[in-house]
Amino acid sequence: MQSRIREWSRLLRHVDLPLLGVMIAVIGIGLVNLYSATHPRGAAKFDQQLISFAIGFGLFTVFALVDYRAFIRLAYPLYALTVIALLFVWLPKLGIEKKGAHRWFGYGAARVQPSELMKIALLLALAKNLHDEPAREGRGILGLLVPLGLTALPMVIIAAQPDLSTATILFLLFMSIMVVVRLKLRSVLVLAGVTLATMVVVWFTLEPFQRDRISGFMWPDPQGLGWQADQSVIAIGAGQMFGKGFMQSSQARMKFLPEHWTDFPFAVFGEEWGFVGCVVVLALYFVLVLWALNLAAQARDRFGAVLCVGAAALFFWHVIINVGMVTRLLPVMGVTLPLVSYGGWSVFANMMALGLLMSVSVRRFGH
Repeated sequence: MQSRIREWSRLLRHVDLPLLGVMIAVIGIGLVNLYSATHPRGAAKFDQQLISFAIGFGLFTVFALVDYRAFIRLAYPLYALTVIALLFVWLPKLGIEKKGAHRWFGYGAARVQPSELMKIALLLALAKNLHDEPAREGRGILGLLVPLGLTALPMVIIAAQPDLSTATILFLLFMSIMVVVRLKLRSVLVLAGVTLATMVVVWFTLEPFQRDRISGFMWPDPQGLGWQADQSVIAIGAGQMFGKGFMQSSQARMKFLPEHWTDFPFAVFGEEWGFVGCVVVLALYFVLVLWALNLAAQARDRFGAVLCVGAAALFFWHVIINVGMVTRLLPVMGVTLPLVSYGGWSVFANMMALGLLMSVSVRRFGH
């Protein structure tokens, strides 16, 4: 036990302050924004988010203290357990249905959203596969079968819940990691073909409300399918350069902007803090992604490098899609803004990803 304490003391001397600073800054902004967006009618959401971050900090600390290389042995078992957990959402008396979706299981107030955990489980599984099979001369088609299968299985299960947004994030995570792997030209062409085929299949399997979201994006109707995105753009535009000020979002308070605490918190922030505030938030995310890629370049092994690239991809795509749909550049998909959107399991997944980054970072120095 004493040796473990000494090891942790050595790690504390190498705490990644830039990573920690950006994390705390984004969390602080998220909590301030949530307080403004939900008070006084939704004060309970703010209290619940505080509890989620308290648990999240615990998860961050555990993942940071544990040597990330320990997950090489645990990656596939954790992946398998998470896939099984995805199936629990359909079990009678255990699965929880909300607005026609089966994304949670549990009892009473205790709920689990396994699709959020799958983001971390898939990242660990892909990192292990690429660590075990480096394929020095370039990864061929056969070398893509296992990582593609690892990605496709949870994608199909999650898309059937239906949760197309999370399934899309998993696919983008896979593609982002494959970008840094040396692929043969034939493999690149196969991936392009798989992507196109997936898009066609997805289109014909979409639920009516999912097609409506795409239709509302392609052919806007301010009084119908394009209502959410239009109100979001109005909110951001109303903020102008410096915003209206804290708790002054008329779009949120007058309920013109639906789901402003989960899918559209960026619109609330833009109305209250203006263009300057939006630039600050996006700059923090930009620094976080670049710093994660910097850690990937300095990682001691392939497993750590892939973990950092994957974590960077998770934050990057969440921000791009969320901000894109809020500014009407992308269809509304229900993708959260990391550490800002309300939602306990989203917080847990983000904090675990940050914990993995910290674990890789502090062990760059020979620990």
